[in-house]
Amino acid sequence: MTILEFEDPRSDPDRLAQRLEISREAVELYLSSDVIDLHIDSFIWNRIFGYDLARRHGHGLFGACFYSQVDFPRVLEAGLTGATWIITTNPARTARGRARAFVKNLERLRGIFASVSDQFAVVRNAAEYEAARRDGKHGAFFGIQGGNALDVAPDALDLILDDLILRITIVHLTSSSLGATSSPLQLRSDLGLTDRGRDYVRLLNEKNIFVDLAHISRKGFWDAVEVHDRSKPMIVTHTGVTGVTPHWRNLDDDQLRAVANSGGTIGVMYQSSFLGDGALSGRAESVAKHLLHIVKTVGDDHASLGSDWDGAITPPRDMKTCLELPRLVEILLQRGLAPASIQKILGTNFLRTVRLLRG
Repeated sequence: MTILEFEDPRSDPDRLAQRLEISREAVELYLSSDVIDLHIDSFIWNRIFGYDLARRHGHGLFGACFYSQVDFPRVLEAGLTGATWIITTNPARTARGRARAFVKNLERLRGIFASVSDQFAVVRNAAEYEAARRDGKHGAFFGIQGGNALDVAPDALDLILDDLILRITIVHLTSSSLGATSSPLQLRSDLGLTDRGRDYVRLLNEKNIFVDLAHISRKGFWDAVEVHDRSKPMIVTHTGVTGVTPHWRNLDDDQLRAVANSGGTIGVMYQSSFLGDGALSGRAESVAKHLLHIVKTVGDDHASLGSDWDGAITPPRDMKTCLELPRLVEILLQRGLAPASIQKILGTNFLRTVRLLRG
């Protein structure tokens, strides 16, 4: 069992405020909140290059671009109380190969968290997350990016034992047997969801697994809305919004309303170019703009954090890693957002959707 060393931010809030050049009010609000990220992709670097999640890293070879934005010691030091940790699908494998790789990767990820179980707990629902919080642990949800990880057969989702997977992003950067991606790498016309993709959405509903509509084409989004169980929330875990920055990766206002009407939430990601900034000149202010547009359009119950840290992104230069996240709270306060609304964005909106789905 590994006990990770870190500097607890609660031990000296003034020092944290001084280091980040933000107000004591912002620090206190942040430290008193559930802070949950809907999408962390660090496991992919562990799989490919052996990136040790249990070791504290610096900014890597590229100044915290692409990777080295998160590791377990920095998660603890940042006061990140929960997150969805992602297993990303390799579309180049065969269908059976993807399923085998998923099972192997799931066991590997579980083993990594088991090695730090004094400080991290794998959780399946809001009640388990809250129990982890009471024990002073980070609550780790698991998710899949690329539903074709488990599209080998209609009963493929039976590979998921004990409700361990909380959410599945139907498609990723390439189209699949389930439907079309929003990515320009997809050169054909937008075919939306396939019949198999529609059945997949229904199956996720039955199993109380979130249907995550990040990365999906616009037609595929509306196809999923059409067949989705009206009694269950939908989510989009990591995106921007076209009301601030038109982009193939972002959601328009009608899509925001569809997610909100289901009781779901929308996580804003930190990729600078999607937010409207230059790749190497992004600012946390842009993340705030996208969050505030969601609040203005559909209310403060439907905006969340979905960084995509370590997902080959270039984050804002004043929020390169999870350690600078309290700066976002300062910006939201300066923009006039109420503390209660900020706490919703930081974590309680996501917890509400999890309770709606799983309790």
